[in-house]
Amino acid sequence: MDRGSTVAEITPREAQRRVAAGEAILVDVREAHERELGMAEGARAIPRDELERDCAFHFHDLDAGLLLICQSGGRSMLAAEALQRQGYRNVGSVRGGTLLWASEGLPMARPDPSAPPRDEDFHQRYSRHLLLPEIGMRGQKRLEAARVLMLGAGGLGSPAAFYLAAAGVGELRIVDDDVVERSNLQRQILHADADIGLRKVDSAEVRLSALNPRTRIDAVAERATSATVERLLEGVDLVLDGADNFPVRYLLNDACVHLQVPLVYGAVHRFEGQVSVFDAGRHRGEAPCYRCLFPEPPPPGAAPNCSAAGVLGVLPGVVGMLQATEALKLLLNVGEPLRGRLLHFDALGMRFRETRLTPDPACPVCAPGTPFPGYIDYQAFCAG
Repeated sequence: MDRGSTVAEITPREAQRRVAAGEAILVDVREAHERELGMAEGARAIPRDELERDCAFHFHDLDAGLLLICQSGGRSMLAAEALQRQGYRNVGSVRGGTLLWASEGLPMARPDPSAPPRDEDFHQRYSRHLLLPEIGMRGQKRLEAARVLMLGAGGLGSPAAFYLAAAGVGELRIVDDDVVERSNLQRQILHADADIGLRKVDSAEVRLSALNPRTRIDAVAERATSATVERLLEGVDLVLDGADNFPVRYLLNDACVHLQVPLVYGAVHRFEGQVSVFDAGRHRGEAPCYRCLFPEPPPPGAAPNCSAAGVLGVLPGVVGMLQATEALKLLLNVGEPLRGRLLHFDALGMRFRETRLTPDPACPVCAPGTPFPGYIDYQAFCAG
């Protein structure tokens, strides 16, 4: 019994026996995305809200033996209590739910027996995503079909790549022309001491493929330039900026606006970081681009990179994980992206603050009606 409830809680084995003997009907009250992971054999699928709202449609007899099962036993108990209040006199809840049923080795069934054999690796690997109604099977399949360009396999790219690969993004195109140095290892967790001297994209491919062999890694050991950027962006759904210099940031921004690809921006400096989403290509006049935030690059030397100014090793980890979070939200079309918002992180104070960003109506790249001006010499532009 549960907190004074009169609903009987029975074990999975007893539930199986009663169903097999024709003494009861087993009802799975979970949502459809949860049932994708498998159902107790013999169960009927009726989501809890539907069952409570219109139980009489499914079961006319108030004396019918009904055994309710959910994921772990909590929701089925609540649903059973609701049916008791509606006058059903023979309702029970399966203790431990489907999880205990499966762990005891009792038979499981697929929701649709006519469907092709289940991909066990897929269902086990992404089981926690499949339980989320905001993702479920449909969202996980969207991730599996997605392509992401990651510019940089360094401090920001390392954590972002790990989490995007783990989440099941279908293809990561990683672009970096650098090699692993010992000074990288303090923050660039994709690489190990044994990788010193190797190309970063090769080291990244080894680590990410070991984590999730389902994710395809397109390792591109070259520098992004005005001549190559559109080829690098070809076919991608999103760009994650892990660059550590202003010329590449302006180049990526202009290409993403022109090709209407969202750009997840991140930057770190000493003990502080920034994250935003620049999506002006798809939302002209509504969302800003990187140039709206920084119309002109800072004077040379005013914003040194990590090799000159230093950086707290864990800081790129925080910022890179925030970038990965924004990337997943955009790919899944869930939540509220950082579009039009700049998130600041102060590691020493452990504080976040947010700055609202608005599109610049005079922006030379993203203002409505403005034709694409073409790519420029970004090195010279940022040299002042």
